[in-house]
Amino acid sequence: MTPLVDVRGLNVVFHKKGTFARARTVQAVKDVSFHIEQGETLGLVGESGSGKSTTGRAVLKLVPYASGQVSVAGHNLTALSGEALRKVRRDMQMVFQDPYSSLDPSATVAASVSEPLLVHDGLSGPRARARVVELLELVGLAAHHADRYPYEFSGGQRQRIAIARALALNPKFIVCDEAVSALDVSTQNQVINLLEGLRAEFKLSYLFIAHDLAVVRHISDRVAVMYLGHIVEDGPAERIYNQPAHPYTQALLSAIPDASPYRERRERILLAGEAPDPASPPPGCPLQTRCPYVMDVCRQAMPEPTPVHGGGQVACHLQTSGPTLSGAPLAAPAVKS
Repeated sequence: MTPLVDVRGLNVVFHKKGTFARARTVQAVKDVSFHIEQGETLGLVGESGSGKSTTGRAVLKLVPYASGQVSVAGHNLTALSGEALRKVRRDMQMVFQDPYSSLDPSATVAASVSEPLLVHDGLSGPRARARVVELLELVGLAAHHADRYPYEFSGGQRQRIAIARALALNPKFIVCDEAVSALDVSTQNQVINLLEGLRAEFKLSYLFIAHDLAVVRHISDRVAVMYLGHIVEDGPAERIYNQPAHPYTQALLSAIPDASPYRERRERILLAGEAPDPASPPPGCPLQTRCPYVMDVCRQAMPEPTPVHGGGQVACHLQTSGPTLSGAPLAAPAVKS
């Protein structure tokens, strides 16, 4: 069966012109491919600046991409623009990171939530009001909240309003761009449970973008790990968490705090230094400047995706030219090849 979302060879390039600095070309997303089935959640994780949000926006064609192909609900977005693209947008929506800036402070909740209904369906008046009340109740708010303004709500409530707005047109696919990162832990759990319930009820598909692997684990069926514009590993969520096959994935997992005194803790893996400048990435593997297991081949050639036992694939020379990384930290030192 054709997946609901199919992304192949996506590349996004930004050309930045500074007033006093020289022009820079940044390839923010590099040859990214993935798919999402109907009713499935793909978690996309990585450090800030890895290209996660740009990928999510490019999939919805909110930013232009240099090359590649994106298909959503059977529509090839690469070939669409203008009115044709606007008609397809009802099938795909987005929930943004900051619930304080994603809502118009001068508009009531009813006005914000009903705007998609007016734009796409020409719905207004009592019919639009009835739909707004239905949507607010769906996300755990009451009918009287419709006449209030965003400043009267907490962060968690504002994010519920943003979710209600995203659901207004009965979309099939929603990009959640760091949708819970601005919330406290207890509110995060409430919003994640809400998203899970909505997915089950309406067979929604999510691209759930986050930098916190602990959050992604509880909502994702599969996880893709992104570094410097590349997807370096992907696979079923449980395999990623229990048997990471890429040093970067292992480092992210080792940073998750564990409050249980009985569970065996992962050894902390530290990546030296900062991520390279995306305008001048290193040759070979993008992680080679920080990887504790770097080999000579890592500095010379980009690793090809390799299938992993348990599902998914990984782009790492350790799988083909050195000691295989699986689950626990490597005992062997860095290997020269």
